Amino acid sequence: MQPSTWTNICVEKHNRDSEYHRLEHRLKERFVKAMAAYHLIEDDDRILVGLSGGKDSLLLTELLARRARIQHPRFTVEALHVRMENIHYETDTTYLQQFCDNLGVRLHIITTRFDVAPPVEYSAVSQQITASRLRKQKQPCFLCSWNRRKQLFNLAQELGCNKIALGHHQDDIIHTALLNLTYQARFATMPVRLKMRKMPLTIIRPLCLIQETDIKAYAELQGYQKQQKLCPYETNSHRTDIKAVYDELEQLNPEVRYNIWGALEADNKLIED
Repeated sequence: MQPSTWTNICVEKHNRDSEYHRLEHRLKERFVKAMAAYHLIEDDDRILVGLSGGKDSLLLTELLARRARIQHPRFTVEALHVRMENIHYETDTTYLQQFCDNLGVRLHIITTRFDVAPPVEYSAVSQQITASRLRKQKQPCFLCSWNRRKQLFNLAQELGCNKIALGHHQDDIIHTALLNLTYQARFATMPVRLKMRKMPLTIIRPLCLIQETDIKAYAELQGYQKQQKLCPYETNSHRTDIKAVYDELEQLNPEVRYNIWGALEADNKLIED
């Protein structure tokens, strides 16, 4: 190998390492800032993470597990992965188990199915249904999410957990605000902290100050394993359309992210106690 070639390899490795450390520092910094700013985690919390297997929930599990080792605040973390029998996408549960074992997080895996029949059958035929027709019916995504949440709530109470952590990042929260404004004529979003009224649980979203682009970059650098099969309905939603609209807004004004977030904070939309 020529000296110049070796030098180039060393420079590239140095640049990758520097990029990784800057990104890791930024993620940790924004995670800790969210914990403090919105009082998400306190001493003696028992937290159950909704681990779907996507990049967001993997990062959330990793950040919580690492923070728990510091013991300031003092809390415990467990994770739940819900498999749906009647939806055609798959996550490698062996990988999830190894991922959690490496972090010292206990993983629970529950297999279930819709207990309310969705209006659209999850079958090879249904994948050919157009997006416009899907939108005229109750979204299958809503029913899937509802059933997953039900499993989370039930297991959290069985384990004595007082908080459920979900992997929604800042882009998710902003997009939800635009969705509600556009389709429901109200200014609201997914709260960063939401205290349930009918059960002793609080939902928290510790990735709320982290941008999706940073999560994508970190997932690639860390080698997070992707889902084996993607959900056939994940692109057939209003959320996909709103994301495209938001991307255009960022082109018009790069500060739009901070303006929308500031408006949500000013109107007390990020915390519901």
